[in-house]
Amino acid sequence: MAAAAAAGGGTRAPQPSLSGPHGSGDRTVFLFDRRQEQGDPKEKVLSCDAETYRGFRSAVCQALCISSEDNFVITTTNRKEITDDNFSEIVQEGVTLYLLQSVDQTLLSATKERIDFLPHYDTLIKSGMYEYYASEGQNPLPFAFAELIDNSLSATSRNTGIRSIQIKLLFDDSQGKPAVAVIDNGRGMTSKQLNNWAVYRLSKFTRQGDFESDHSGYVRPPPVPRSLNSDISYFGVGGKQAVFFIGQSARMISKPADSHDVHELFLSKEDFEKKEKNKEAIYSGYIRNRKPSDSAHITSDDERFLHNLIMEERDKKSFTAVVVTGVQPDHMQYLKNYFNLWTRQLAHIYHYYIHGPKGNETNATMKEAGPFNNIDIEILMFEKGKVPKMVNLREIKDDMQTLYINSAADSFEFKSHVEGEGIVEGIIRYHPFLYDKETYPDDPCFPSRLKDDDDDDDCFVVEKGARGKRPIFECFWNGRLIPYTSVEDFDWCAPPKKRGLAPIECYNRISGALFTNDKFQVSTNKLTFMDLELKLKDKNTLFTRVFNGQEQRMKIDREFALWLKDCHEKYDKQIKFTLFKEIITRTDLTSKRMQSPWATYSAIEWDGKTYRTGQLVKTIKTLPIFYGSILKFFLYGDHDGDVYATGGEVQLALEPQALYDEIKIIPISKLDRAMSEKVVKKYIEDEMARFPDRLSVTWPEGDELLPNETKLAGTPIGALRIEILNKKGEAMQKLPGTSHGGSKKLLVELKVILHSPVGNKEIISHISQHGGKWPYWFKKMENIHKLGSYTLKLQVVLNESNADTYAGRPLPSKIFKFNVVEGKPEKFSVGHLDPPFRVGVPFNIPLDLQDEFGHPTHLATDIKPILEASGLTLQYEEISKGTSCVIKGVTAKGHVNNYLGKNFSLKVILPGLKEDSQIFKIRLLPGPPRQLKVKPDSEILKIENGTSFPFQVEVLDEAGNITAQPKLIVHCKFVGAPNLPVYAVDCSNAGTNILTGPVVHVQNIKKDQMLKARIEIPSCKDVPPVEKTIKLLPSSHVARLQIFSVEGQKAIQIKHQDEINWIAGDVMHNLIFQMYDEGEREIIITSALAEKIKVNWTPRINREQMIQGLLPDVKVPTSVKDVRYCLITFHDDHVSLESAFTVRPLPDEPKHIKCKLKGPNTLQMGEELQSEIDVMVTDQYGNQIQTLSSSCINSLGISGNGLDKSNLKTTWQESTQTMTVKGISFYPGLPGSKELCFAWREFSDFLRVNLTSGPPVKLHLMDWPELEEPIAVINGRELQKPLIVQLCDQWENPSPEPNVKISLVKANNLKIISSSQQHKTDENGRANLGIISIHAPRGEHTLQLKASYNRNTLDCPIIKFNVLPDPEKPVCMNVKYDKNAAFVAGSTFPDFMVSVISEDNNIIKNINPGRISMKMWEGQSSENRVPANVTTLGCSKVKDGKDEGFFYFRDKMVPERVGTYSIQFAFAIDKTNILSSEQIIIEVVPNDPVQLLPESPPATPVVSNVRTVASRTLIKDLWLHIKDEYNNSTGNNLVGKVIAVIKSSSEEDTEIPVFQGKVKTIEFPFNRGSAEIVNLVLAENSPGRDSTEYILEFEADLPALAKPLEPYRLSFMFYNDFKKQQQMTMLTRKRDELSKSIAAYRNMFDTTEQLVTEMKYQVQEAETKQSHLKNELKKHHIDIPQTNILQYVDSLIKQKMLEQEGVKKSPRRSCTLSNYPKDNQDILGKIAHLAQIEDDKAAKVISWHMASDMDCVVTLTTAAARRIFDETQGRQQVLPLDSVYKKTLPDWNRTLPHLRNGRNHFRPIGNPVFARDLLTFPENVEHCQIVFGMLLGDTIIIDNLDAANHYRKEVVKITHCPTLLTREGDRIRSNGKFGGLQNKAPPMDKLRGMVFGAPMPKLYRTLSGQIDLLQQYRTAVVKLHSVNQDLHSQLQSLNTPDMQKTKQELAEQEKSLKLIEEKLGMTPSGKGTESLLPPEALEMCDSPTPPKRMRR
Repeated sequence: MAAAAAAGGGTRAPQPSLSGPHGSGDRTVFLFDRRQEQGDPKEKVLSCDAETYRGFRSAVCQALCISSEDNFVITTTNRKEITDDNFSEIVQEGVTLYLLQSVDQTLLSATKERIDFLPHYDTLIKSGMYEYYASEGQNPLPFAFAELIDNSLSATSRNTGIRSIQIKLLFDDSQGKPAVAVIDNGRGMTSKQLNNWAVYRLSKFTRQGDFESDHSGYVRPPPVPRSLNSDISYFGVGGKQAVFFIGQSARMISKPADSHDVHELFLSKEDFEKKEKNKEAIYSGYIRNRKPSDSAHITSDDERFLHNLIMEERDKKSFTAVVVTGVQPDHMQYLKNYFNLWTRQLAHIYHYYIHGPKGNETNATMKEAGPFNNIDIEILMFEKGKVPKMVNLREIKDDMQTLYINSAADSFEFKSHVEGEGIVEGIIRYHPFLYDKETYPDDPCFPSRLKDDDDDDDCFVVEKGARGKRPIFECFWNGRLIPYTSVEDFDWCAPPKKRGLAPIECYNRISGALFTNDKFQVSTNKLTFMDLELKLKDKNTLFTRVFNGQEQRMKIDREFALWLKDCHEKYDKQIKFTLFKEIITRTDLTSKRMQSPWATYSAIEWDGKTYRTGQLVKTIKTLPIFYGSILKFFLYGDHDGDVYATGGEVQLALEPQALYDEIKIIPISKLDRAMSEKVVKKYIEDEMARFPDRLSVTWPEGDELLPNETKLAGTPIGALRIEILNKKGEAMQKLPGTSHGGSKKLLVELKVILHSPVGNKEIISHISQHGGKWPYWFKKMENIHKLGSYTLKLQVVLNESNADTYAGRPLPSKIFKFNVVEGKPEKFSVGHLDPPFRVGVPFNIPLDLQDEFGHPTHLATDIKPILEASGLTLQYEEISKGTSCVIKGVTAKGHVNNYLGKNFSLKVILPGLKEDSQIFKIRLLPGPPRQLKVKPDSEILKIENGTSFPFQVEVLDEAGNITAQPKLIVHCKFVGAPNLPVYAVDCSNAGTNILTGPVVHVQNIKKDQMLKARIEIPSCKDVPPVEKTIKLLPSSHVARLQIFSVEGQKAIQIKHQDEINWIAGDVMHNLIFQMYDEGEREIIITSALAEKIKVNWTPRINREQMIQGLLPDVKVPTSVKDVRYCLITFHDDHVSLESAFTVRPLPDEPKHIKCKLKGPNTLQMGEELQSEIDVMVTDQYGNQIQTLSSSCINSLGISGNGLDKSNLKTTWQESTQTMTVKGISFYPGLPGSKELCFAWREFSDFLRVNLTSGPPVKLHLMDWPELEEPIAVINGRELQKPLIVQLCDQWENPSPEPNVKISLVKANNLKIISSSQQHKTDENGRANLGIISIHAPRGEHTLQLKASYNRNTLDCPIIKFNVLPDPEKPVCMNVKYDKNAAFVAGSTFPDFMVSVISEDNNIIKNINPGRISMKMWEGQSSENRVPANVTTLGCSKVKDGKDEGFFYFRDKMVPERVGTYSIQFAFAIDKTNILSSEQIIIEVVPNDPVQLLPESPPATPVVSNVRTVASRTLIKDLWLHIKDEYNNSTGNNLVGKVIAVIKSSSEEDTEIPVFQGKVKTIEFPFNRGSAEIVNLVLAENSPGRDSTEYILEFEADLPALAKPLEPYRLSFMFYNDFKKQQQMTMLTRKRDELSKSIAAYRNMFDTTEQLVTEMKYQVQEAETKQSHLKNELKKHHIDIPQTNILQYVDSLIKQKMLEQEGVKKSPRRSCTLSNYPKDNQDILGKIAHLAQIEDDKAAKVISWHMASDMDCVVTLTTAAARRIFDETQGRQQVLPLDSVYKKTLPDWNRTLPHLRNGRNHFRPIGNPVFARDLLTFPENVEHCQIVFGMLLGDTIIIDNLDAANHYRKEVVKITHCPTLLTREGDRIRSNGKFGGLQNKAPPMDKLRGMVFGAPMPKLYRTLSGQIDLLQQYRTAVVKLHSVNQDLHSQLQSLNTPDMQKTKQELAEQEKSLKLIEEKLGMTPSGKGTESLLPPEALEMCDSPTPPKRMRR
């Protein structure tokens, strides 16, 4: 304890004595010369008084005998180079330095660095003994390991990859003594940080000023879930306590990421004792600085294992290793024997770091990816001769948190806010009871359970159910377990005193965990919390539930109780449901969500009893009490078998069911488990005794109905009297009374039901009720007359519902069954007859007899019917009697009109009936056929051969009526000659018809012939046939045709199919014909017969010649191949005749020759035609002459242009009678069509052959005539036109060879991109290589074309390119600024001048400034990456339009916080590509000092003047620092003092307290920007007024500071009474807390007010911009609607763009002269492309006037012009503008010469205007004005020559007249000369494209402006909508209940503060009094304009 007191007291580790900023005295410096490996390994001690780095370097050179000319650097052990800037800051007393060749040189040998640390060594080596051994029965060794793991977690917190932590237990004796090593891959420590690690209690909060640590510049991490921020290496105590608790010595080995050296520190108990014994400085030592993997200093065998550990350093970027040796034996045994136990404890401590905020959810299907999956904590134990044990804490599955998480069914999350910034996240988990046991996991390590096992058996212990005696909550601090602190419970989750919503045992099924942030105090070794439970159970602590990640302001106790009840009902399984039936939907529930699914069961097991369906039960706690039988059990959920649950519902049928027709569903818990079944049965029997039993029926008026009686239709029944009797025979009129409502009246219902085949029909229904004086009664029934079976039913029903059952039991009823049958016959009707009725055919007449009700009945007596009909004779055979009455065998005979029949009225009489007669109509048809009648009547009939004969036939019945019937077909057969036809006719429809058929024709009849005709009906054998005699006469029609050819007086017959030879092309004349009939009689040709004669060789026939017997002439074909077929035909109704002959043509005399090419007509140049040419002799029609001989070839001659006759051969072909020519070839020349002339005798013919070029031998590049010179092309751009190559033969003719592959051969540094990927020739031998783009370095490059044909390489051209750099391609950014400027916080940056450099190293101009931006962020980013949260600034406006191409960033604010910042400039090339500059790293330094402030405001002191020092102490320890206006620490170079003085708040008060020693002021030293105020105490019995507020003022006295600082004032309360002081101390503490809270509230409101003000300003700006743009659009006649603005604007933009594109594509004049490549910004281009002219006439004449200059290239510099001159070898004319004398250039604003002082000197005609005013310049306006001002001068354009002469004549009277050009194309020179061709402009097409182009139409510019305005307007609308929404949301958030409550809380706190200050007697604080207003005063102001600084 003494050691701890020494460490924790007021003594600090002494800092090295600090000199002033420039040094004031000698300093001892330790130097290591490590420039060379053979150098002196020992340190050099140098006493130096140099004030500058230069002097220090000279001293070092002198001390080490080094030449001042040598190159070396002096660095710290952290490799920070000493310079003039940091010399005074770094080179202090005792510093260790290196001499190296360079900063990153490898350390050639190890070094030692002196360190000092002060307390007694027991503070280190015994500091953890008490804390660890007060461990509540647990071995504390795992908690010591946890301290080392904490350090590693903090060290690896910034790792982006795996965070690896290894604990190695090195228990292998062969490698040395036992040791423990903890190794991580964290950021490592520098030597200074390692020194600070050794200082006890140097926490991260006190490591300021000279101290540097791994937590330098500590910034509290942002809040994260479960506070898992790895910020757990905290106090500077735990690590050192742990290592000396585990062993006797510790070796710290570390290497930071940016260091080349490893730093090593060794601490040991033995070393401390040795130093104490030798009276040496205990806390001075060395840090060894060495290179990685250097273990030369390890010489002891006890530490042999270190060689392997140090060798592992080789590939590590950064690491820290803590090696503990001298491990205590009992620790080693514990670590070996209980390996699984203590690793499980570590997994418990770091559970949430390993598995993340949700913990180790082993049942989760997918693990969430998160930042915690990269923490690997591995433990390895090495023992001699054994396999190493290794475990990863992530793999442990049985630590307590894993068991808690995975046995929990549900969780309840909450959050607690403790005063200040303390936040506790909590979770409660529910572990349900399942089936027969609790699932709360057991903890074998929990001490109370261990003690329970030792309890005596006879001692009764009250168990806490599942949890036992364990507390609910384990406590975690910053995500790691604090093992010795737990929280039993809170008021809202403790078991209630009264019964709550859930059973009491459910409160013992919960476990929990609390996660605090670092605002709660824990012990230095993190074993216990100091004040957690006290703060949490404070009444001001607020608990809120967290649901779905959101805090909910609800009553936590109510929410928890409901959650616990829900868990109990959902997850506890205490009732077993068995005998599953089905899943149903319950419509009786109102909530649709709860209607399904419900599982139904037939039995349950509960509390040892079984309840089944049908079992009688009784309820408890219901109103009223129910008795009933179980129908089924309900359990909510989708279950399908036996299942356990905490409860459910049961469906009961109330008993007795006869009285209670009700079903009830109640919770199972309301069943009376103590019920006896006998009670329910007795209750049922008593209730059933009063139920109605039977009916009594009497017949007071007779007409009794007996059971099953048969009655005739219409017989009466009744009346009826009924009484209702119970089992005792007592009459009753209502149900007995029940306990569930009033008694119900009984009614009697009578129903008579007719049973029919189609179903039962109710015909009578009455209800009778019982009155006081009359019984149940029903009247007589006389309307039962329908036949059938009947039932009369009497039924007791209920009065209200007419139900005939009650509770499932039928009420009494009585049934009478009887039958009703038909009466005697009274009338009849004729039944359905069966037509047709025919003469003489019998038929039946059915009769239907009926009684008086129309029921069918039968004939009982003998009755003879009488039949009557007018015009018919009727008779019948008999009448049948019985059930069916029919008059059988009725026949009728008489005359009917025709075969359709006739209607007759038939009367039937039955004598003796009430209605005795019936008349009905029948239609009588003729009878069956009996005879056949044929007309004509004569026996012999005459017909001509070839004609048909008609017979009239009729079919008659027996009465002579024409009759018809189906299939009545009459046949006629002819006999007497072969092949005679058969006639048939159908008489089925009318009984009569015409019998005819085909003609009767007998072949070769020459005279009359006799035939027989037999007519009969085959289907009617009983009808006799009829025979007739036929006389057949010969036919008089045409029967034969003959053709003759008449030659002179001789006629030659031409027979059918004869062939006639005739001269081709001749005509056959004198053809005649004759016709004969059957009797060989010649027939005279009439016009009618002539019409029927047709010929096939001519469509035109002369009918008059045909009547004379003459045929048309026949034209013989001209070709011998065409044979003419001549056909003559005759057609009439009787015969079809034809006669044909063939005419074959014969050749005529020779008239022509004909040439025919056998094969292709193409031949290549230099080759012979492969095809033969046949020459034949023909007649005039082309028919070949077949009569020639071989001698005819001598007459054949051949000629042709270019024909080579040397190889011609001519032969005779006898077989084909042709002459054959071979060996055709031509002399070389132009390819194409060649004509050959063939001559024979006087005849000739011509033949064309196609002469093609020869095979390709070379490749020719088309359209590129200037290949001799390199083609100029800009890098990255395309050529002006495509590369097209053509195959050529040896005679330069194009060769059309397809698919010849063309390849390109180039150098590696030349990259080409072709638009065409396929390089093969087409069918013309041509290949288009496309327009290629060239990418290559500047200079000349060659491109070789390569091709081969038939394995022969072709002669290919070489293309030369002159690649020029792209002047418009940005490649880098140039940033210029004052690099010596200091960046002072809150000031402005120096001007940044930014330019974009092109590929040709020139500055790119004409860049939109909006595309240049400046980005700034805090810190440095690696690999030139820009972080997301950057500040983007725009460039400033260029002054006066100068410095084109430079962009300035002026007056940009330097950040207000000190630190390292990065600046980068960006140029947006397009939407996706951004060009960035190099990052500029700046250091922001503090501003001028303005105030003296503490690091954190201390509490208000409350003191008295009593004897006790503590009560008089104003300040125990307070550091004051100099701050600038932005709260940055500054003044590190200032030295002076701070004077403390006490002042009164009232000037009248003269009684002022004094300090100890009775002094009024005390001075404290001020050095390096801060002063420590220690033990500032009032004097005992000091003067001062009681309960008075005084001010303690600290004023800085700094001689070097010109402007005095604002002093720091601290108010305190002074009292004379100690007790009063104590009370006031509490009030003061409360006041300080309220002041902090009020400041936080007001800061929040101020920020909100500023935000709302800024938002209103943004809305106002957006509205103004939208209104302005809307007015601009109105000027363009564009009105914006009030609704659907965006849709309208989008459609309008699209429409305008389409119009603009149409205008852009419309044809207009353009300059076709190729422009010069602009490979440099100094090249403007050719003059023809610099200007545009709208008017066509003016464009023509000005272009012609400047024709000699149009091709001239204009450059800005002579150097550029010279370069073009050299590149083109002087062929290109150039004009450099820097050589133009500008003073003589015309003034563009000068008026026309006819104007004098603004008035016309004369009135001109012809609309004169300066030519220059007609020009428009697309770009480079100023330069173009120089060019055209020089070339055009004052040239004037005027309409015509007359106007020009008039103008000149007048102008020369007053001044010189310039050149005049007319719109008609004339020119008058300035000397007056005009006329001639040289002064007349040619037509436009003669200018060869060298004409100024036309500008875009005005409509295009108008549309562009409109589109731009519309796009701006759309952006403005979207922005206005966005800022309005943001403002609306912000204003809504100000009126939320939480915000109103916050305002109310602020008002209450300010009120409380005022009261406390009044009690204290203090002056009210400014902020407090300022806000003592009602909450309304805190509303935001409505000022729309934010402060200027805030807007910036």
